[in-house]
Parts: sequence; C-alpha cells; structure tokens
Amino acid sequence: MIHSALINVMVKAARRAGRSLKRDFGEIENLQVSLKGPANFVSRADKRAEEMLYEDLSKARPGYGFLGEEGGVREGADKSHRWIVDPLDGTTNFLHGIPHFAISIGLEREGTMIAGVIYNPANEELYIAERGKGAFLNDTRLRVANRRELHDCVIGCGLPHIGRGDFAQNQREMAALQPKVAGLRRFGTASLDLGAVAAGRFDGFWERNLSPWDIAAGIVMIREAGGTVGDINGGDVLKTGDIVCGNETIHAELARILKPLS
Repeated sequence: MIHSALINVMVKAARRAGRSLKRDFGEIENLQVSLKGPANFVSRADKRAEEMLYEDLSKARPGYGFLGEEGGVREGADKSHRWIVDPLDGTTNFLHGIPHFAISIGLEREGTMIAGVIYNPANEELYIAERGKGAFLNDTRLRVANRRELHDCVIGCGLPHIGRGDFAQNQREMAALQPKVAGLRRFGTASLDLGAVAAGRFDGFWERNLSPWDIAAGIVMIREAGGTVGDINGGDVLKTGDIVCGNETIHAELARILKPLS
C-alpha cells in the first residue's frame, strides 16, 4: 500500500527502533534497568529507542520540535510542528516478558494531531493514521465498532497502581461501569488500547492522568477510524490526560457516567 512521505518517515523510524527493542526483549533477563519511581521501570532499551527515534525523525524533518517520555522537550526552529513520542509504551509489560508493548509516534501541527504510528515489534502489528486519509492496521482499513448499547460492549481501561493514580476515584468508576458493560479489560499499554478502539476490538476506552506521549498517536488513530475521543470533562485531552473514546454513542455514554465522578 502506498503511503505519504510523512507516514513513510514515521514507519521507518518506528521499525528501526522496534528492531532494537525486539532484540532487547529477547534477552530480557540481561537488561540493566534503573528505577523510575515505584513499580515503574525504565531500561536502557527505552532510552536507546528514543534516541534512535529522535535521530531519524529529526533527520527527516529538521526543525520540528520533539517531546519524548525520556528526554522531555527538545525545542525546534519550526514552532508549528512537534513530534510526541513514547519509545516504549508498556514498559512494565516489557520488563516482565509480556509481549504487549509499543512505540508510539504522533505528529502535532499547531495544536492538532495530524498523524500517528503505533507499532508493536513483538507481533508486528503496525497502526497508522493521517488526518483526512484514514486509519489502518497492517494495511487493513480500520473502523470503530458500531455497538450502541453499553451492555454489549467490551471497554478498555487503566488501573491505578502503587505510586500512580487515584484508587478511590477508580473504585467509584469501576462500581459505576462494571454492572453496565459486557466486560472490562486492562492490558497496560495505552497506545495499543487506543489502537484497539480504532480497530473495533474494544468498543471504548477511558483512563485518567495519562501523558501526551501515551495518547498522541491514538487520538488521530481513533478519529480517522470514525470514532470520538476527548477529555472526560470536555477539556484539552493532551493537557489533562483524562481520555475517553469510542464511537459517538459509546463515547457520550461513557462520558456521561464518568464526568460526575471527576
């Protein structure tokens, strides 16, 4: 399938960094890791992948800004474009040998997400999306699921854990949603969860306190798959990290239930 030059740049960068991650994943017991807060580890693989992504993306689009999980903000001469990158989303999965992790690359233009790539090197699933051109998984066009009743839906979510999250709020949300849905799923990699919504595997998803690099690529992915994505309370989701998404109906129903619990 023929993609734009922009998508080709993003895919090439993701695949190169992915090869590095895949090698490290195959030798997980030998990785040297450092603590990044309780139960939240970062490995040399994570840092190396981000540098590879920065090198490739900067070479292809000189001057674009760069926001990465590991390196933070790197200003560019072009103030209208910014890469938003997570070199290893699902670090805890990665370090426990669970093959559910991803590289996430989003491109923001003047505050709007215009392109995204989400790549899981472990199973070679590659999600791509570009504004106005649709969303795809390994060249198959994506559409969000069409279910309209929550009791038919499987909803993805995040769960708080030691050192992160509001346990009491999450318990209120779970109590409100569990009796209303067919199932809840927590896989620990937000970018792939958003890809799953775009692919119709999940009917919806919500999580609070995510970072921009967790969701940047997924935002454009879901919108290009015909879905609705935003902040639970109607704010700027890239700034708040309180995301809710699904088709138009499921998004609205999830937001209606969750907003009073904020």
